[in-house]
Amino acid sequence: MSLLAVDVGNAHTVLGVVEDGVVSADWRVSTDERRTADEWAVLFRGLLGRRLESIEGIVMCSTVPAVTQSGRDMLSRHFPDFRHLVVEAGVRTGIPVLMDNPREVGTDRIVNAVAAATLYGGPAIVVDFGGTATTFDVVNAAGQYIGGSISPGIEISLEALGRRGAQLRQVELVRPRSVIAKNTVEALQSGMVFGVAALVEGLVERMIAELAIIDSTRAADVSVIATGYLAPLVIGECDCFTDADPWLTLKGLELVFRRNS
Repeated sequence: MSLLAVDVGNAHTVLGVVEDGVVSADWRVSTDERRTADEWAVLFRGLLGRRLESIEGIVMCSTVPAVTQSGRDMLSRHFPDFRHLVVEAGVRTGIPVLMDNPREVGTDRIVNAVAAATLYGGPAIVVDFGGTATTFDVVNAAGQYIGGSISPGIEISLEALGRRGAQLRQVELVRPRSVIAKNTVEALQSGMVFGVAALVEGLVERMIAELAIIDSTRAADVSVIATGYLAPLVIGECDCFTDADPWLTLKGLELVFRRNS
C-alpha cells in the first residue's frame, strides 16, 4: 500500500504518493495559510481522486505553523480512518539532532537528514533549493544531524531585486548565455544562476573542510545531495554534487512514518 507524503513549505506544498521510496504521482500547489482544514481536505481529495483508495496513511511536515494546525485538524476530521502523522518535535525520527535547541530546526530539514543518512549514509550534506530559502544540512559519519546553514532562496532574492531596484524587473529563471551579461535581463539571470552556484560551492567546500576538522572526514567520503524544485536550475553549474534526488523530502517522510507505525 502507498503513502501520501506532504511537504508544506513557505511558498509551495508538495504532495506525493510514495511506496518503498518510489514516488508514483506528485503535485505542487501554493501554500496558503488562510486555507481551512475543510479546504485542504477538498484539495487533497481532488488531487488524489481514485488513488485515495490505495493510500494506507498520510504523513506531513510543515514549516508554516498555521498550516500545521489546519493540517492536523484536516487529518483528524476528514481522514479519521487513515493512519496519519504530523512530523514535529517529539516524533521519533531515528536521527540524533545535535543542535543548541533541536526544536528550532525545521522539520523538513530533519526529514532531509533522515533520508540522506538512511539512503546515502553519512557523512552527507543536503542542499535543498526552495524558493524562499536554500538550506544546507549536514549529517556526520555517525549518522547524526550536526547543523547546517540557511541562505535566501532564488525566487525570493529575485523578487526582492525587482521590488527594490527602480530599474530592475522580474525575469524568467533560466540560464543566461554567459556570466558577463550584455543586458539587464541576462545580468539578473547571471547573478541568480551563477551567483547561487558559487555560493553553494563555497559553503559546501567550507562544510567539508569543517567536517575534516571535527572527525577527520575525507572529502571523497562526503555525499553532497541536491534536492528541491529549483535544483535543476543550478546543479549543472556546480561540481560539488555527488547525487541529485528531487524527492528526498518525500522519501524521508515515508521513512519517519514507517518508524512511527
